[in-house]
Amino acid sequence: MCGIAGFINPNSNSNSSENILSRMLSCLIHRGPDDHDMWFDKKVGLALGHRRLSILDLSPFGRQPMTSSCQRYVITLNGEIYNWFSLKEELEHSGKAPRWKGSSDTEIFLAAISAWGVLDTLNRVRGMFAFALWDNCQKCLTLARDRIGEKPLYYGTVNGNFAFASELKALSALSQTPLDLEQDAVALMLRYGYVPEPYSIYKKINKLPPGTMISISPNGQVGEVQHYWSF
Repeated sequence: MCGIAGFINPNSNSNSSENILSRMLSCLIHRGPDDHDMWFDKKVGLALGHRRLSILDLSPFGRQPMTSSCQRYVITLNGEIYNWFSLKEELEHSGKAPRWKGSSDTEIFLAAISAWGVLDTLNRVRGMFAFALWDNCQKCLTLARDRIGEKPLYYGTVNGNFAFASELKALSALSQTPLDLEQDAVALMLRYGYVPEPYSIYKKINKLPPGTMISISPNGQVGEVQHYWSF
């Protein structure tokens, strides 16, 4: 288990972005006690963070956020890619594999996205995951969640800025005041014993449904939820 978090704030400076992201990641330390790192794009005010639980690759080459060999993509991912070896073989046989730096499934997953694109890779991959992917060329942030929804991912607006995280407590760390409760979600909680997707217990915060992906522009505008898989 790892933890991911990030936000888009075009008006933030380097120091404030680092402080805010550090607070968010500190709320996720129980998800990734081994390591953490941050990545920033100052031009668009993007901040990506990761709390790491090392499993496949214990070396620094498995650290995230991770940049693709082509420099186009940056990813922060929580989860495991089960068919990483077959993806690696397919990339190598097709001549689309980069020069591998480590042995993490994240590196292979990122190489697959570089070779085949996000949607095609999601249709090929088998695993449990939630990730945020920044496209340096399209200037677009993509959030996606595994088919069954084993890994959580929340997103929404906090203090007027778009943000995402593995857990709600990391999003609440963005606000100086407590987040407002969503009354309809409270009613759902009392009725079902949990809050179903796409709702969360807080206003303006959603839970990304399983098997879906969304795109976010640099100004924080969220696109329509796209289903890449359905039972």
